[in-house]
Amino acid sequence: MSEASASSVETTFPSVIDLEQLQAEYLELQQQTQALESRVRKSEERRRALMHILKDLNTMNHKLNDQRKAMIHILADYEQDRRRLAKQTERLDNSRRALMHILQDSYQSNLRLENSRKAMIHIMSDLSETTEEVKRREHELREKQEQLVQAGKLATLGELTTGIAHELNNPLNNIGLFIGNAIDLIELGSADTNPEFLLQELSRAMQQVRKATEIITHLRTFGRAASVSYEPVAIDQVISSAISLIQEQLRLRQIEVQIQVPDKEVLVIGNAIQLEQVFLNLFTNARDALADMPEKRIEVTCAFNANFVDIRVSDTGPGISPEVEQRIFDPFFTTKEVGTGTGLGLSITYSIIQEHRGTIMLESHDVGGAVFLIQLPRMRESLEKDLPHG
Repeated sequence: MSEASASSVETTFPSVIDLEQLQAEYLELQQQTQALESRVRKSEERRRALMHILKDLNTMNHKLNDQRKAMIHILADYEQDRRRLAKQTERLDNSRRALMHILQDSYQSNLRLENSRKAMIHIMSDLSETTEEVKRREHELREKQEQLVQAGKLATLGELTTGIAHELNNPLNNIGLFIGNAIDLIELGSADTNPEFLLQELSRAMQQVRKATEIITHLRTFGRAASVSYEPVAIDQVISSAISLIQEQLRLRQIEVQIQVPDKEVLVIGNAIQLEQVFLNLFTNARDALADMPEKRIEVTCAFNANFVDIRVSDTGPGISPEVEQRIFDPFFTTKEVGTGTGLGLSITYSIIQEHRGTIMLESHDVGGAVFLIQLPRMRESLEKDLPHG
């Protein structure tokens, strides 16, 4: 029995040891399991954290990619801006160079302008002197022209001397006759018995004195060298005054004069003496042209419109040839024999009409003879109404 008990004890003791060992190992395994589970949990947490980090990294990559693209666009824009800036810098440099050239040209232009200004001052000075010289020459020319006109008037008066002397002789003879009759009446003692006849003879004598006075006054007025003034002038009165100076010569040469003027008074602005000289020159030329003609007639017609007065002076003479027509208004040109004409009449006539802002021309005439047309500006009716009429 003792041996059997001892063997059973020996058999149970190892079993107990194994159980404790197993429990220890089990606990250890549990601890290891817990540790592993803890590590697994931590690993899972790390994995999850890593997934979040990867997700964040992916997001960051996308952002970085977008930023890279944006940076590429920025770099491209920067490159374009850099190129534009380079071009602008180049243009600015060119502009600066151009500005430098412009400033140099401006400086040269200022120098030339200064030289031009100095030259202009000299030119203005020369121009002022030239203007004064031109004015002086114009004054001298006008004086010479007035002297020429005066010489033409005196030459015309010289040609008319014979006719004027004959025209003055008639009233002087009449005065002598009437005064002689009055003296005879007084000597015979009939003055008291026939006073009416005596007064009649003396009145007739005074009429002839007035007629001679008018002729002399007209001659003095026509021949006087006076300053030229312009005023309203009646054309019909100018024509009549010119005819009165040459009427006796025309009568002695049996030259008929026909004058047709409007009933209404036609006025122009001009100088009566100068216009009278114009018509007197034309009448004198017509008188000489009619010397050997079978029909001797001078016609004067006057017409007018709103702006101009047309006066035609025609004759029945031989006319003017086309060769001569181009030169008739030239100074000192004449078709008359030497010593019988000065060649100044038509030249003076032309200059006078020009000064009156008119025209004179030679018209063609189908039936022969010369026809001169004079056009003068007519004085406006508004001015005519304001003028005193007597």
